[in-house]
Amino acid sequence: MKTPARLQSLQDEGFIDSVSRQLMSGKEATVYVVRCGDETRCAKVYKDAQHRSFRQAVDYTENRKVKNSRQARAMAKGTRFGRASQEAAWRSAEVDALYRLAAAGVRVPRPFNFHDGVLLMELVTDAQGDAAPRLNDVAFTPDDARAHHATLLQEVVRMLCAGVVHGDLSEFNVLLAADGPVIIDLPQAVDAAGNNHAARMLLRDVDNLRDFFGRAAPELLATEYGPEIWALYGRGLLRVDSALTGRHERDHRPADLQAVMREIDDARAEEAARRLRMSSSP
Repeated sequence: MKTPARLQSLQDEGFIDSVSRQLMSGKEATVYVVRCGDETRCAKVYKDAQHRSFRQAVDYTENRKVKNSRQARAMAKGTRFGRASQEAAWRSAEVDALYRLAAAGVRVPRPFNFHDGVLLMELVTDAQGDAAPRLNDVAFTPDDARAHHATLLQEVVRMLCAGVVHGDLSEFNVLLAADGPVIIDLPQAVDAAGNNHAARMLLRDVDNLRDFFGRAAPELLATEYGPEIWALYGRGLLRVDSALTGRHERDHRPADLQAVMREIDDARAEEAARRLRMSSSP
């Protein structure tokens, strides 16, 4: 296969030797199978913002750190430099999450390099050595559904213990490798402690897994692992080996509306002060 333009620099620099074929093309990126010496890997080429979906990006990028205050101001003002910085931050988010999660023992593809907007990483394969299928392309027995659901719940917990929420986990973002499920597609991963939307995203991730595997094992549909996991995390009790029950007793006490309004007012005042500081900075 002729080397695509976006991969030419990696070949020139010696990161890859050749491009075998295109593996897939999605709304965020195009993935190619490449040769690196004696190994077969994959190269994920991120699409430019104008060629991909960027919906709800503000939810995912909340509280993401940038290199300096100039970048932060430019991103807030939406300047050309700010948009370029935001695009670079979006691309590097998956790289950062992969290295962080791989170090924590989470079942994700092993990252090798990130160069010129292209992520070079492990090619996840099935028992025959072919590219592993996504969960949505596989039919499961009830026993297999229960087993894979339990495995992925453990990975969600391990991710959360590492401070990360996937943010878009579903049957479309998990590959079924020869030794079990592998989680992929992490450019929208969020910091569990620093993003106000993290709880909602964690609950959605877990619900997606429940609903998918519940098609083959209907008893899973009655479980509430998401609220249970987040409650343990919020109390500082979540561990990678925490025993989960799938049950969660909800707090039905009336909300303290005055406390909520104070939190909102404090947040507004803090944001106003931040904007004032940014507008007065040189």
